[in-house]
Amino acid sequence: MVDNIPARTEPARPPAPTLEQVAERAGVSRSTASRAINGGLRVSPEALASVEAAVADLGYTPNRAARSLVTKRTDSIALVVPEPDERVLSDPFFAGTLNGLSSSLADSDIQVVLVIARPGESERTIRYLRNGHVDGAIVVSHHRDDELDRTLLASRVPNVFVGRPLSADENDVQYVDTDNHEGGRLATQHLIDLGRRRIGTIAGPEDMSAGIDRLAGWRDAMASAGLPDDAVVHGDFTIASGAIAARELLAKHPDLDAIFIASDLMAAGAIGVLAEHGKEVPGDVAVVGYDNLGVAASTTPPLTTVVQPVVAMARAAGARLLDQLQGAPTPTEPLIFAPELVIRASA
Repeated sequence: MVDNIPARTEPARPPAPTLEQVAERAGVSRSTASRAINGGLRVSPEALASVEAAVADLGYTPNRAARSLVTKRTDSIALVVPEPDERVLSDPFFAGTLNGLSSSLADSDIQVVLVIARPGESERTIRYLRNGHVDGAIVVSHHRDDELDRTLLASRVPNVFVGRPLSADENDVQYVDTDNHEGGRLATQHLIDLGRRRIGTIAGPEDMSAGIDRLAGWRDAMASAGLPDDAVVHGDFTIASGAIAARELLAKHPDLDAIFIASDLMAAGAIGVLAEHGKEVPGDVAVVGYDNLGVAASTTPPLTTVVQPVVAMARAAGARLLDQLQGAPTPTEPLIFAPELVIRASA
């Protein structure tokens, strides 16, 4: 025989404290309590302190949906990357960018939303940003045809670019960058100083400021040394494009004794092709890359390269965007990091 044993019941949880209870405990009106919790606008220091104490005493947690209605804020920003999915997931540049941006937000409640703006989808991206889904945007790896700088400027969405914009007036867009022109010149001058005289380059995309500026630096160093600047092939900052470009460069200029390559990933692809052609690095062909994002130390031989401080750049961009969101004074001039050459065995 089974006895009828009453089922155990969990004690009912007390209801969550309400905004009205916070206001009553603090001795202020409901609207004052709401303003104090949602930024402290038009609230006296005494009332703000009373509300904060009441929130702590009661364990009150603001309703985020209601808070957004009051503040018109989402507490999120977009990291906009106008590149194909596979590129974003494989290139260490984007991991470094996300690392730096996240560290700049560590002391805030703001979250990062990754927005991959696939080629041809810039209008869709702009609609998303304009419709209030995020409070602002950091844009990296942008191309001339994206026109994200022009459209973001017109939209009034707070934004900072990592990398010099091409389509808008630079004075109208906040951006953080490395001196890519000087970096290209520095890399090429190092090869010249080593005694190399047939120096080619695998340049970056012609529709990105990094590709344009690094190539210009190479040309300036070659011109200053009185060397020909005809050995130029372009890639897209990927390993595969570096290999393709290296094959083309060697076919056209088999006498090259050095190559400046505008990214470490492209340099990794090119070094493999040089080995296929029986070219020793650096004995036959010295190689200098650009970025210093991890892959440079793992190539064979390890790669001499120019540092692009991606983490620091993204951290600075995040700090500038936070200043915009908080209404703090923000500088109008760009923040430009100086390049640095790291010498390894490839040159």
